[in-house]
Amino acid sequence: MADTGGSASNTRMWCSVPERLQLHMAMLALQFGYAGFHVVSRAALDMGISKLVFPVYRNIIALLLLLPFAYFLEKKERPALTLNFLLQFFLLALVGITANQGFYLLGLDNTSPTFASAIQNSVPAITFLMAAILRIEKVRLDRKDGISKVIGTILCVAGASVITLYKGPTIYSPVPPLNRPTPTFVSLGDANGKSWTLGCLYLIGHCLSWSGWLVLQAPVLKKYPARLSVTSYTCFFGLIQFLIIALVFERDPQAWMFHSGGELFTILYAGVVASGIAFAVQIWCIDRGGPVFVAVYQPVQTLVVAIMASIALGEEFYLGGIIGAVLIIVGLYLVLWGKSEERKFAAKEKIAIESTAEHSNNSRTSGHVKPSLNQPLLHHSTENV
Repeated sequence: MADTGGSASNTRMWCSVPERLQLHMAMLALQFGYAGFHVVSRAALDMGISKLVFPVYRNIIALLLLLPFAYFLEKKERPALTLNFLLQFFLLALVGITANQGFYLLGLDNTSPTFASAIQNSVPAITFLMAAILRIEKVRLDRKDGISKVIGTILCVAGASVITLYKGPTIYSPVPPLNRPTPTFVSLGDANGKSWTLGCLYLIGHCLSWSGWLVLQAPVLKKYPARLSVTSYTCFFGLIQFLIIALVFERDPQAWMFHSGGELFTILYAGVVASGIAFAVQIWCIDRGGPVFVAVYQPVQTLVVAIMASIALGEEFYLGGIIGAVLIIVGLYLVLWGKSEERKFAAKEKIAIESTAEHSNNSRTSGHVKPSLNQPLLHHSTENV
């Protein structure tokens, strides 16, 4: 009984917090959750977990979490399933799950959590660029919002290029540096078989896949307006695709087994926190605060990842990565500001059109309706009551 009372008291305390503050707290928690995923994923790779088996287990957990909510919450709004929808879900899975997660793990294995998170800040700009090329997004270069989005996209591309091509000297190292020179430009590989350049290219592929998934989702959701169900189907087909790839290319049976509690924790964290809980929190925040509010918090994740990775993994910071991250974050905010201004302009334009149409209708009505001598303006007086 005491526990029930405490739970009810906590619920009342949370409800008494203003919604705007709840949103900020939820977004901060979300960024910490995602930041932990970057660090945990790198730790999993350092433990030797297979890059093919890891996403299989992650998507199994995510699917088990999503299915009940999708089934019960979207019973009424879920359209009938057709072969055409199944093909679209398969394509979404190929781009948004298989390519997205596969490129991410390959890139993370060759670089670091901080730079993986920094490059992810370019996703809104790349999404805008793809949408503009496909004529889904209109670019108005005669307005400040259009110019802002174009400049922001250029800065994001420039930042990703700097991170890829220029590593630079070590700015901060949590451990004493070894007596060896740091290359100014990134080499194609090192003694451990890792390649910083190749890793950054994989991460760019990850961002392109993520952006492509966002662009491709829009027309699918218009025809199939059940977001949780679409995500569940996408996750299911992504799991099937990863399972087939893993069964073909991962020949070691030991790769499918957990060898320590640490390995089990990393997989559970990826599936429960990064896929299940994070998705639910993000949907709530987008619904209450809007997509721009959610996207603005993305750079916070990069800062948290840098601190976590430095403490947990002893990660070093390089000049090229810091310059590239700054360019990407500035570009992100320019794109988001441009989108915000575009929405404001569209809202004003809509109000002006509706006002003109209403004025025109009123003019036509007053020109055709004859006033009554017995009850003048009775109709208009009744409307105002």
